Amino acid sequence: MNKKWFAVIPPYFAVWVGIFLFHSAWGALVGFHLTILASLVWLKPKPEIGALFRASKWRYILGNVLLCTLGGFALYVLRDWLGSGQVLREQVHQLGLDGAVWFGFIAYFVLINPIVEEYFWRGVLGSETRLPFIGDVIFAGYHIMIVWNKIYPPAILLVVAALIFAGWMWRQMYRKEKSLLAPVLGHAAADFSILMTVYWLTR
Repeated sequence: MNKKWFAVIPPYFAVWVGIFLFHSAWGALVGFHLTILASLVWLKPKPEIGALFRASKWRYILGNVLLCTLGGFALYVLRDWLGSGQVLREQVHQLGLDGAVWFGFIAYFVLINPIVEEYFWRGVLGSETRLPFIGDVIFAGYHIMIVWNKIYPPAILLVVAALIFAGWMWRQMYRKEKSLLAPVLGHAAADFSILMTVYWLTR
């Protein structure tokens, strides 16, 4: 168990370096994925890759995708309360997301990130408990660095709470079905809706 939780340190560090040291969204994302892959090589996990594509109940897939798509809608509706205005534009621009770069970033984020994250956080670092789990909190925690200085501080708590719930929900789906398909598709829907909203707000 200790070995597992040491494995989350490199991905956290990679996000910090990418965002705060190099001011690069691409650097943070690719570094995050590479350190997760390195952690997986070190851990030699038991969950099989096939869990990512194993069949899942349609009600889980459809309900998960519809619910997670609300993330972008919520960001748009609550943008003034969250503080995602001019500051967000400047922060996103400083991270190298501008013009045509956005589309490649969104495509990579939506197609690759959910697969890597769900296998790592739910498949490898998950738990069979029905209760909230420390892994759900650790998954949500690294997002603090992503939204830091981009939304109001009180709003960060709301974002973290929503992500803890999402992590718990996706973990329950995996616990019931031993399939990561519904979590991956829901995660992809959330990433797409949120990134498209950020793109729209920062055009």
